[in-house]
Amino acid sequence: MVKAIGQDKLVRKLKLMPKFAKEEIRAALAKGADEIVLLARSLAPKDSGALARSIGWSWGAAPKGSMVLAKANAGDLSLVVFAGSDEAYYARWLEFGTQKMQAHPYFFVSYRALRKRTKSRISRATTKAARKVAAS
Repeated sequence: MVKAIGQDKLVRKLKLMPKFAKEEIRAALAKGADEIVLLARSLAPKDSGALARSIGWSWGAAPKGSMVLAKANAGDLSLVVFAGSDEAYYARWLEFGTQKMQAHPYFFVSYRALRKRTKSRISRATTKAARKVAAS
C-alpha cells in the first residue's frame, strides 16, 4: 500500500474548502446583486419613485407580487433580485410593454449588462477560497 506524504494535511484542507468558499462566494454574490439593483434603479422610470424603491435583492425568496430577475438556487446561497410590489404592481408592464404601451426596459437590461462581471467575481472568489485553504 502506498501512502502519500502530507495526505492527512491535504484532507483537512479539503474539508475546510466549503466553508471558505461559501464565505467568499456569498460576498461576491451580494456585491453583484448590489450592482444590478443600483443599475436597475437608475434605469427605472421615476414618476412616483415607487418602482425604483421596489427593486432589491434578498437571500431566499422574493417578496410576494414581485417580478424575479435573477435567481441563484444553491441552498443557503440562494439569492433573488426582484422588482415590483403592491405599490409598484406595474413593474412587468413597464419592462415588457403592453398592446397599448411601448416597453421601457430597466430590469433585465441591468442583469444582462452585469451578468459577466458577476460571474467572473464569483469565479475569482472560488479561486481565492481555494488559495486560502491551500495556504492554511
